[in-house]
Amino acid sequence: MQRHLISAADLSRDDAVLILDTAEEMARVADRPIKKLPTLRGRTVVNLFFEDSTRTRISFEAAEKRLSADVINFSAKGSSVSKGESLKDTAQTLEAMGVDAVVIRHSASGAPYRLANSGWIDAAVINAGDGTHQHPTQALLDAFTLRRRLVGRDAGLGQDLSGKRVTIVGDVLHSRVARSNVDLLHTLGAEVTLVAPPTLLPVGVESWPCEVSYDLDASLPKCDAVMMLRVQRERMNAAFFPTEREYSRRYGLDADRMARLPDHAVVMHPGPMVRGMEITAEVADSGRCTAVEQVANGVHIRMAVLYLLLGGKESALTSPRPAEEK
Repeated sequence: MQRHLISAADLSRDDAVLILDTAEEMARVADRPIKKLPTLRGRTVVNLFFEDSTRTRISFEAAEKRLSADVINFSAKGSSVSKGESLKDTAQTLEAMGVDAVVIRHSASGAPYRLANSGWIDAAVINAGDGTHQHPTQALLDAFTLRRRLVGRDAGLGQDLSGKRVTIVGDVLHSRVARSNVDLLHTLGAEVTLVAPPTLLPVGVESWPCEVSYDLDASLPKCDAVMMLRVQRERMNAAFFPTEREYSRRYGLDADRMARLPDHAVVMHPGPMVRGMEITAEVADSGRCTAVEQVANGVHIRMAVLYLLLGGKESALTSPRPAEEK
């Protein structure tokens, strides 16, 4: 493992599988009466969020506390950032406090990379989402969910996603989740297809390690998983499609389209979902949708990342598996 986690593209196949396998160990903690490990006792982790978040922020905080770390939650609102303080000054303030890791979410693409390589702070940096660039722990939790569903919880240990076919649908242009998943799923051997209106595909997408299609109905029967993306209107400054109704008609997932998926295929969504636009309530609430499962798996993945970045070299769990788990 490298010292920082900035981009899913930085992970080798072995790094990614190590994180997924470690997350399986961490998942066993969730089955205990006391969901806590002493692994990061005495370590301080700062959650540095310059952008609003629910799932990611709470997930990281839960992961940190389950590993017994000291947690500091920083929000740009109500801090000196709202008075004009720079990222550099904020980082140097944290350095003076002696933090061991910084989990950063920022609206500017590249901010986590800048923090990790600036020399402003001597701490591990984890990218919790930067602009439209990357969200590596989201890609890891998605891969973890896919491996559990498509390969199996125990059979998947040490395995990647070779040969699995994943279709990612929607606002790829503004999606750091799509970019991160294309990078990581390709590294893990999966075949990825992007489906979106031409206006919602980024310039240069033809160089990405994936296929591109504009026809959702043609892609569904041959995929193992379909991942629906939210249309990020807050990042749009123009009309990228005629109407919401037209977008839903061509790129929304409803019960009829879900029925075209192979029987084993799953439906994924990174959240938050806009029910009725990219996904109907019937699909979102079906047994094939893994959205809630992805949230739970996010805690396991983030525990694994924190553990590995902050010096974990041995088995994450000091006690052996109970006999019935072997």
